[in-house]
Amino acid sequence: MRSSVAESITSTIKDLKKSGLVDEITMKNIQSLCVPAVKEYKPEKIVLLRKKFNLSQAALAYIFNISPSTVQKWEQGNKKPTGASKKLLDIIERKGVEALL
Repeated sequence: MRSSVAESITSTIKDLKKSGLVDEITMKNIQSLCVPAVKEYKPEKIVLLRKKFNLSQAALAYIFNISPSTVQKWEQGNKKPTGASKKLLDIIERKGVEALL
């Protein structure tokens, strides 16, 4: 439901911009509000994502600019990814690891 509302709002704003009723800055501001929320990643999901792209813990850590021990702690459930790391996991899941390279 949430994504269909966001798509509807985005479509309407694009039409308003074409008509000259909304400027580029307003359009970008409204689109940024429609960004989907980033979900939580359980340890099992992190392992599956990493293995899906044939990455070692060290390789994933290098891509994220974090320590391999942090990836290990995520996968063991001792820590949870937050902030930028959670967003990067989301990008990898949706677009593949190539999107970060």
